[in-house]
Amino acid sequence: MTDIRAGALLLDMDGTLVDSHAVVERLWTEWSHAHGVDPARTLAIVHGRQGQDSMALLLPDRPHALNLAENRAMLQQETEQLEGVVALPGAAALLAALEGLPHALVTSATRPLAMARMGVAGVPMPPLAVTAEDVSASKPHPEGFLRAAALLGVEPAACVVMEDSENGIAAGLAAGMRVIGVGPQAGAATWVVGAPAAVRVAAGDGSGIRITLDAVSRA
Repeated sequence: MTDIRAGALLLDMDGTLVDSHAVVERLWTEWSHAHGVDPARTLAIVHGRQGQDSMALLLPDRPHALNLAENRAMLQQETEQLEGVVALPGAAALLAALEGLPHALVTSATRPLAMARMGVAGVPMPPLAVTAEDVSASKPHPEGFLRAAALLGVEPAACVVMEDSENGIAAGLAAGMRVIGVGPQAGAATWVVGAPAAVRVAAGDGSGIRITLDAVSRA
């Protein structure tokens, strides 16, 4: 077991708490075929990143207004297509245990999409959520995590992030935070666990959170 002391826990959503892999990959594969882009290239960059930013990387000569419009349509589809969206093991229990402790959701999804996915997966929505509407730069930029820390009144270095994607892990590290990676692709994180079920939380001594990691695969 690994014991960690933190001022706050900042959690990503997709791939960290909620498994939306199937719908995300299906919609982005369809988008790729429609635009003559190799789906493998698309899927290598979209996870953790806002849609319009992914489109700008994949089609750099397109007007930004078109990326914004297509991303709005994509978000509407994602919000409506919830079949197969489920909680990752232990996610609901972790969020329930965090009630009353300093924590926040930090996601590249919009607020309506986050609420829809968390709701259908049965995972409690944290009182504080930093979503796509709240930032000017998406992951791998650290803005979202830094904003969440500021809103909680916790120094960035005292925060711990939970993330699954390369972009999200890079954002947490760039914010000066330690990162609990979730899943086999999270090798760049400070620690790696298989699922939220391996993360237990309790009130810290005086303030903050005591985090215990079971079955850490990397330290």
